[in-house]
Amino acid sequence: MNLSRRGLLAAGGAVGIAAATTGPASAQPAHGRVRTGFDRLAADGYRLLDGEKVGVVTNPTGINHAVQHIVDVMHADERVNLVAVFGPEHGFRGTAQAGGSEGRYDDPATGLPVYDTYTRSGQPLADIFTASGVDTVVFDIQDAGARFYTYIWTLYDCMEAAALAGKRFVVLDRPNPVTGRAALGPVLHKEFATFVGRQPVSQAHGMTVTELARLFNGEFLAKPVELETVGMTGWRRGDFFDATGLPWVPPSPNMPTPDTALVYAGTCLFEGTNLSEGRGTTRPFELLGADGIDRKWAAAVNALELPGVLFREAYFAPTFSKFEGKTVGGVQLHVQDRESFDPVRTAIAMLVTAKQVWDGFAWRPDNWIDKLTGSARVRTMIDAGARTDEVVAAWQGELAAFRATRKKYLAYR
Repeated sequence: MNLSRRGLLAAGGAVGIAAATTGPASAQPAHGRVRTGFDRLAADGYRLLDGEKVGVVTNPTGINHAVQHIVDVMHADERVNLVAVFGPEHGFRGTAQAGGSEGRYDDPATGLPVYDTYTRSGQPLADIFTASGVDTVVFDIQDAGARFYTYIWTLYDCMEAAALAGKRFVVLDRPNPVTGRAALGPVLHKEFATFVGRQPVSQAHGMTVTELARLFNGEFLAKPVELETVGMTGWRRGDFFDATGLPWVPPSPNMPTPDTALVYAGTCLFEGTNLSEGRGTTRPFELLGADGIDRKWAAAVNALELPGVLFREAYFAPTFSKFEGKTVGGVQLHVQDRESFDPVRTAIAMLVTAKQVWDGFAWRPDNWIDKLTGSARVRTMIDAGARTDEVVAAWQGELAAFRATRKKYLAYR
């Protein structure tokens, strides 16, 4: 088969990814079971980028199988005309904490101009693409599988801006680290749209970035972009990250391990409360607590016998963020069976029980929990005394509708 620029490797629709999973995917890549979109692009001699001025949206997770950063690799390869880099939240080289970026600078390693995309969207971001001189924008960032993880909305914003600027857009795929088996949790209501959720997507989306890109292009973008994707080989929907054979690079400072990603789609909801979500500890989003919480919380949530998880009474002193330098009480999640563990239902149960056992429980004054869950429903139901199953039941209709839409864009078995 002739792998032309518009052929197997470059899939604007389902063709490239489907081919990658029904043909070559059955073969074992020489360097590990899963071969990422970038490694396939490079193996094909970058023919997809031939003759183009290229800009890359990436961060420290943009690595090849030899853990070399793709910007360094492409900059050193005469077959690629790499002219710009675009950094998301935390920055291209990953030097910024949550809510920060690196700004505009020239990369010391390559001399390439690095443009800041964080908080930029629409025409202002399109103007950055135009000023950079690129013909094609390439996206390659490891996602964590949750709607409120901002990189997928960087993807959305960059696709929208590329369409406005008349640029081609190429997405290189990486695994969803917590599998692509199911969509879980409430779906965003459009009136609650922010950078932690631009469009009606479920809290845990169960998709890869190329599948999301196709969803965005097909359902949400007013002006679809000229989209091409490079799928993985060797990845199956039921794979957790440790089954891929790929190295894990923390996609953000508080996502140190795949175990963090496993719970994050649920316990990130504690960002919307006055409890610590574990930032400033070695186990962010697994350790949760506050000043005044004791063993009663662990006992209450363990009594629910939630599938796949146990809770240990824990005490910790965050080195930054909430309760910095102060020893607080709470729990640590211990996932025993990740196949049956539901991060979203578990987090709702934890919120319900935390409010029951601790008089000091409060939502953040700005109702950030509404932005995270996608509506006011979770907050108002818990405040009204709803039980876990009642809260979860309330979003099943909208979740079923999203699952039906999502199914059209899935490309791996």
